[in-house]
Amino acid sequence: MPLARKNSHTRRALLVIDVQDSFKVGERWLRRNNPSFEDNVTRLIGAFRANGRPVIYFLDNDDDEHFSPRSPYYRLMDFLAALPEERIIDKYSRNCFTTTPLQQILLRDGVGTVTIAGIKTEQCCETTARVASDLGFGVDFITEATLTFPIGPATPGGGELSCDEVVERTEYVLRDRFARILTVQQLVDELAGASHRAASG
Repeated sequence: MPLARKNSHTRRALLVIDVQDSFKVGERWLRRNNPSFEDNVTRLIGAFRANGRPVIYFLDNDDDEHFSPRSPYYRLMDFLAALPEERIIDKYSRNCFTTTPLQQILLRDGVGTVTIAGIKTEQCCETTARVASDLGFGVDFITEATLTFPIGPATPGGGELSCDEVVERTEYVLRDRFARILTVQQLVDELAGASHRAASG
């Protein structure tokens, strides 16, 4: 049975998905979108820490040699520095639930809403948002704190999707179905407001 749907005022956790050096290998990294990605993720992490909310990091392990735990690139990007109490979880699926104990961790910690940030917008981030919603969690998808790349032709001779097109399609699919689409500022303001209500209550 899925969990009861949670609202925006329940306990939140930030999921920082696959922000790892593996993506920097090769020319693809030069075609990334969102030059403000690092700053936006850092700002979200700071807001969650300041409000006593958990931050959980994920590393993607798959068949690509640079995504293997044996690779020197299988590590968080340098702009991230997890605190000792913050978990770093290896995953073996696109979403953050199927091959990890994430659901059990969230339930044990009383988390009802997850905030999504990371790489790639339409793949591991979107898939995690869908699964989280199906499990009954509230989902805040912070597109400004995700990053992606152009997608190659789906059929021989077809054209590729630009990063802007990928982001647009992801937001169309998720909005009001699986997640709220929020800006970093909107989320930071909500966290601050929730903390103020808790302090005054």
